[in-house]
Amino acid sequence: MGVEIKLTDNELPVSPVFINFLLRTLGFLPFNEVEWGDQLQEGLKSDQQGMVEEAVIHAEKVLNDERGKKYIARAYQIFVALLTGDTSLITEFQLKYHFINVIGVPRNGGSYITKEIYRGLGYDPNLVPNVIAHDGFPEAGPFMFEKGVNSWTNSLQTMAEYLTMVDIYFGSKKPYLGKIIVPKKLTKGTYAGGFFHRVLGESVEHILTVRHPVTSCISTYEKSGGFPEGGKFAVRGNIEEWVRRDIAYTGLDPSDIADMDYFDAYLTYWEQYHTYVATTGLSANKNVVVVPYGRERLMNLVSDYCRKFGVQNPQPEEFKVFNNRERHPDWIVRAEPTVRRIHQLWERVGLKFDLDEVMEAW
Repeated sequence: MGVEIKLTDNELPVSPVFINFLLRTLGFLPFNEVEWGDQLQEGLKSDQQGMVEEAVIHAEKVLNDERGKKYIARAYQIFVALLTGDTSLITEFQLKYHFINVIGVPRNGGSYITKEIYRGLGYDPNLVPNVIAHDGFPEAGPFMFEKGVNSWTNSLQTMAEYLTMVDIYFGSKKPYLGKIIVPKKLTKGTYAGGFFHRVLGESVEHILTVRHPVTSCISTYEKSGGFPEGGKFAVRGNIEEWVRRDIAYTGLDPSDIADMDYFDAYLTYWEQYHTYVATTGLSANKNVVVVPYGRERLMNLVSDYCRKFGVQNPQPEEFKVFNNRERHPDWIVRAEPTVRRIHQLWERVGLKFDLDEVMEAW
């Protein structure tokens, strides 16, 4: 007996992100210069609503274009392959592309590394679309199941759309050592480490950025509008929303989170994120580079990558760091047991965690 299951684009609609990318690929809207690589830009940006509205307004242009139909059909074909374990189709991507993922909590230098790798490959980072180079896509996060949402299915579908975009954007680029290099800042990679590892291929490269939780927290609240009055946790942008979501996922009552001390909330998130690094499958890939936050370390790392790509005398942009270690001395004391726990956990799964360098707290 055979059972036929039909799912249409009513149940699994094309994402606004994919429509937005196709609108520009097909020439209906321009690719504008982007600022995802600006390490000193501290303002909050929230263009999600505008992107969704733009996709809704202009979607028919993509859906009525023969090329648009082809790309959307290709994305659904890859989605079905991921859903059913059709490894032959996914292997085509693994043989053609070499993915370099830059993974770490926000404000850890990942944008700088990604930008400089693109520069080393000959791209103008300001012209590389955000969805291609930066956070947010494909989707991954703590598991959610609610009306209209199954986050695992969403991860599969957005991965299929991302791979389609990779083929569109990189398909004709110059290969290095037999494969086309695809750099990506993949903050969300920790939530589904095994998924990204197995789908993007055994040769995928992960660069893990690690920054002390105190200075990482300071950078987060600076980007979010400053330290909240009264020192209580507040959600004012994407990073703080990820903090809230992740610590709620551990079992804390959502009503209690708003009453938490800001640093306690952030430290819980920081520990949970780095625990995922060691426990969701990323550590199964031994092609991992761990880089503690710091000016010389990050600049040396990107210079090494540029030399791999044939740049004879790399001149990376300066990575700027600031000494904020004295701003919250009590936080340094409170953070130490957490940092040591993550150090021990990473060591157990074979991931290098240079405790002394992280404890410099840049």
